[in-house]
Amino acid sequence: MPFPEDGLAPDLPLDELPTDVAALPGAGPRPAETWLRIVQVHDRITHRVDSALHREHGLSLTGFEALRRIAEAPGERATMGEVAEAVGLSRAGVTSTVGRLVADGLVVRERTAGDRRLLHARLTPAGRAKVAAAVPTHDGLVARLLVLLGDDAALVTDALARVSAATRTRD
Repeated sequence: MPFPEDGLAPDLPLDELPTDVAALPGAGPRPAETWLRIVQVHDRITHRVDSALHREHGLSLTGFEALRRIAEAPGERATMGEVAEAVGLSRAGVTSTVGRLVADGLVVRERTAGDRRLLHARLTPAGRAKVAAAVPTHDGLVARLLVLLGDDAALVTDALARVSAATRTRD
C-alpha cells in the first residue's frame, strides 16, 4: 500500500501503534539512560578534577568552588547562603567547607555592621593567591574533558540549565 502524499504511514489500528515513543527507531534515549549518563559524567569529571586540585594545590574541588564563588562576589565576600547556593551545598556543608578554608587561612568569617545576623566569608590574600593558582588547573582540565561535546556544547549547556532551574529548591 503506498504512503499518502503527506508522507505519513497508512492508517494503522490504534492497538498496533507504539505506546512508548522511545521504542520507535530514531527516538531519543529513555530518561533512565539520560540520567545514568549525567551521573556518570558528573562523577567522573568531579573525581578527575578533585584529584588534580588536591595533587597540585592541596585543595578539594568543593573548597575550590567555594573560594571561586567568594572571589567572584562583590568585594570578594559572600554570605554563607550565597556560597551554599552557588556551590550546591547544604547549610551544614557550607559551614564545614568554609571552616576548613578559615583553618587554612584562605577565608575569614565576618559580620557586617548593617546586618549582624548575616555571616560572610571574605577572601584573604592567601585565598586570592590559592584560587588564582588553581583556576588554570580546574578550567584547563574541565575544558579538555568537555571539548568532546563539540558543536553540541551550547545545546547541552542550555538544556542542563533549564533542568537545573526547574529543579532548584530552597532548603
